[in-house]
Amino acid sequence: MSRISLIAMAQAMKSVKEMNLAQKEKIADEIFHAQPHMLGSVLVLQKFGVSMEKMEFAIELLIVCFAAMKESGLTWPVITEDDQELQLQLYTTTVRLGEDLRPSLRDRLMQQYVENHPEKNLCAYVWSETASWLRSIVPEDSDRYVMLVVINLVNCIAYVPMPNLGKPVRRREKSA
Repeated sequence: MSRISLIAMAQAMKSVKEMNLAQKEKIADEIFHAQPHMLGSVLVLQKFGVSMEKMEFAIELLIVCFAAMKESGLTWPVITEDDQELQLQLYTTTVRLGEDLRPSLRDRLMQQYVENHPEKNLCAYVWSETASWLRSIVPEDSDRYVMLVVINLVNCIAYVPMPNLGKPVRRREKSA
């Protein structure tokens, strides 16, 4: 079940679209404090030869993802580097499985991937934005890093274990 509702997703998209540069800088600062590894995964793109213009696309999607997390009303744990590495390994393994398929089967595999994703709304938004972005740019080899990072953001959000809030916790009694 999705933790980010369609309403929360729509509100996040709307609010980010209406933000000016100063507001985006403010939310980037919030991301730095609340989800530093997510921000770091985008900022490191520069070391992989990604231009600043193309990094802006990833930053914009990070801001929408973070806004959607906030709109969900949930308290999100910090997504760690280990979380990111695990999700990246799982995703790249899935993609590699589809490499040997003919295009129609590969397309169906990716459609099933989105349909079965726990954060369908966020996943569909990021896939759609990424497809539009790819049509609007001059392709470079480093674009694959941008795509991996933005999809990994979604997967980390979808699969990060949430704290069990509201459930009674049994505490051990101290022995006398």
